[in-house]
Amino acid sequence: MDIYRIVNILFQVYYWLIFARIILSFVRHNPYQPLIKFIYEVTEPWLRIFRRFVPPVGMIDFSPIIAFFALEILRQLVLALLRGAGL
Repeated sequence: MDIYRIVNILFQVYYWLIFARIILSFVRHNPYQPLIKFIYEVTEPWLRIFRRFVPPVGMIDFSPIIAFFALEILRQLVLALLRGAGL
């Protein structure tokens, strides 16, 4: 498996972790459960960046939507650089 595919898969996994985080915000869960704690710890640094610029509107947090778009732009940039480097 080449580095291009590995990086692409890592981005896809991160997309799913953010999606899981969004779903968890709608359901009752135990924040101390190891899998849920892992999801929060992994996604929080990325989402925190966008929470500084996009404040919640009422009880709705739009930062994950912006984070998805930014992550896609970053993915395209990284993959283009890898393609250009011949990896």
